[in-house]
Amino acid sequence: MSVLVADFVDSVSRRHANEPEFLQAVMEVAESLIPYIEKHPVYRKNKILERMTEPERVVIFRVPWINDNGEIEINRGYRVQMNSAIGPYKGGLRFHPTVNLSILKFLAFEQVLKNSLTGLPMGGAKGGSDFDPKGKSDREVMQFCQSFMTELSKYIGPDTDVPAGDIGVGAREIGFLFGQYKRLKGEFTGVLTGKGIEYGGSLIRPEATGYGLVYFVEEMLQKRGDSVRGKSIVISGSGNVSQFTAEKCIEMGATVLTLSDSDGFIYDPAGIDENKLNFVRELKNVRRGRIKEYALRYGCEYFPQEKPWGIACDIALPNATENELHVEDACILVNNGCYVVAEGANMPCTPQAIEVFRNKGILYAPGKAANAGGVAVSGLEMTQNSMRYSWTRDKVDQKLKTIMQNIHRSCVKYGEEEDGYINYQKGANIAGFVKVAEAMLSQGFV
Repeated sequence: MSVLVADFVDSVSRRHANEPEFLQAVMEVAESLIPYIEKHPVYRKNKILERMTEPERVVIFRVPWINDNGEIEINRGYRVQMNSAIGPYKGGLRFHPTVNLSILKFLAFEQVLKNSLTGLPMGGAKGGSDFDPKGKSDREVMQFCQSFMTELSKYIGPDTDVPAGDIGVGAREIGFLFGQYKRLKGEFTGVLTGKGIEYGGSLIRPEATGYGLVYFVEEMLQKRGDSVRGKSIVISGSGNVSQFTAEKCIEMGATVLTLSDSDGFIYDPAGIDENKLNFVRELKNVRRGRIKEYALRYGCEYFPQEKPWGIACDIALPNATENELHVEDACILVNNGCYVVAEGANMPCTPQAIEVFRNKGILYAPGKAANAGGVAVSGLEMTQNSMRYSWTRDKVDQKLKTIMQNIHRSCVKYGEEEDGYINYQKGANIAGFVKVAEAMLSQGFV
């Protein structure tokens, strides 16, 4: 079987050379899926996985804009429309200097399976630009967003492709992008999700990824007769996902010990409570400061240029970015007593780290399952936009919780092994694949 996996990945590598992040994502999925496909030859005969790893469409375009000094700046824009077998393309936009085609193809490929797991009719896509919003004025961000949307608007629409936010694309950027689309098209439609409540956004959408992550972890623990309550939790990141992950953990009776940013992490052994979390929100969302200010304010330790995986904990939640948790980190976590790892970011654990978790029997949840709450509520936002209606906070939250419970159930269905260990990675990959594969079979060679 390892030969079949290697041959498949080699064939993908030849078509997608010099794209390490994309190939890493393909390898991770292929290891789970190819044994399953061998037992279901109709998928092999119709080359479903080969078709799923080839984007339906990739758009690359120039984004010129003018900075506050009156100088012309030029960035590159992308949209990878990966698969539309079960619905219109759906996936975020990322504005960050590291954005390239490999990263966006990996994210789009993961998005196909993630969206399938939600049970909602959404295909998979991802896009963005190498534009860096950090340090830019609101006017500069608006100039860029308007130029970016002027080109992107040719390829998206409420029944075609519905982007959302991601790293570097928050409420401010979504507002500018939506305004430009509305001006260009002359219509008010649900073409973007993550919008402000005032113009078609959904309640719970900002909280959804973080809340959904904790709901999924709770399901994992309840399967073993356990609970989040009373657990010590290490979180990386300090942006939107990490803030609302911490909020839900605190609400459910856990102790949050760490938060981080690209400069380092803080360790608060007393636990981050709601008041401290409010300080983090003001620090990161309003003043756009650095997490080390938390350590100065509350007299706790700050570790510059380090990640929080050396802190002893019950549960680790990598919420920052891809490949942030390496094999050495995994060994330290396991040796320090951590027994649950769930990904709030996309592919934050390296393959070698995941192997450590599996070998040690750690409960490990991949991002495509654990962080699917964000796109799930984006799908609910699309539904509300189509209805010209808005659900209450409690109703959306309950729908989110139900979706995460259903995703967990699907992972268990396909991932429970003979010894009782639940391989959530295998379960998520197969459960996400089957729905898309069946739709592709029904639609012919498209």
